[in-house]
Amino acid sequence: MDTKPFTSGLSENAVMITRVADRQWHALEDDLVVGRGHAAHRPDGRLFVSIDAWHDATFDLLAEAMLTELPAPLHTVVDEADVELTAGWRRAGFTIRRREWEYVVPTDPRVTGLKAVLPPSGVTIVPAGQADESLLRAVDRAIRDEVEATVGWHSMPAEVVPRPEGDTIVDPSKYAVAAAPDRYLGLIRVVRVNRPRIGLVAVRAGEQRRGIARALLAHALGTLHRSGAAEAWTEVQESNQAASALFEGIGARPLSSNLELVR
Repeated sequence: MDTKPFTSGLSENAVMITRVADRQWHALEDDLVVGRGHAAHRPDGRLFVSIDAWHDATFDLLAEAMLTELPAPLHTVVDEADVELTAGWRRAGFTIRRREWEYVVPTDPRVTGLKAVLPPSGVTIVPAGQADESLLRAVDRAIRDEVEATVGWHSMPAEVVPRPEGDTIVDPSKYAVAAAPDRYLGLIRVVRVNRPRIGLVAVRAGEQRRGIARALLAHALGTLHRSGAAEAWTEVQESNQAASALFEGIGARPLSSNLELVR
């Protein structure tokens, strides 16, 4: 455990920045915790940091201590509406890398216009929990390789599901797929914890523009609607115009935005 004194300007007492565990820091004033900092690797290998502090001065001290010990590059995600937090990271030398919109998505087919949407000829939708796991992993791997070869998987939503090393399918039961007779062409992942969240909709590059993504959405949203969920949520990177158009075309509306910053 490392402890370093800093003059905070918050009172007559110094704020002590203490590394309490691996990649975890506390700011202490009069033995009270007045701020916390944390760093963790995402499954894609990037190192993300977070700080929770009541005062700007404490935030800056935690940031200084953390940045001294952590290797670059460092990433963080903030709600764009939180201007104070964004300003704190900017003071620490972080710059905006990208913006990600959170959409609220209606599930009622009378609102989405997806009631009559069917998959293209020769394609069937396999419901969540019924997909062949080996074929599911194969289409996931193929799509990831295609994305990595073009825009890069780092362009996907920053909030990714934790997974064992090398395993990109955490829970096969969360995926519905679009199936051809010999292989899967696309997939959709819906997670229901606190609220339904569409974590991924993706189609093989050679099968795009055939209506497969819309058919996957029609199936997933229809299933949610029948289960009593009026809305779902999803995140879309601002530069992904195709995904924005897909969701806005079914009545989804942007609710908030997150910024990914990097130093």
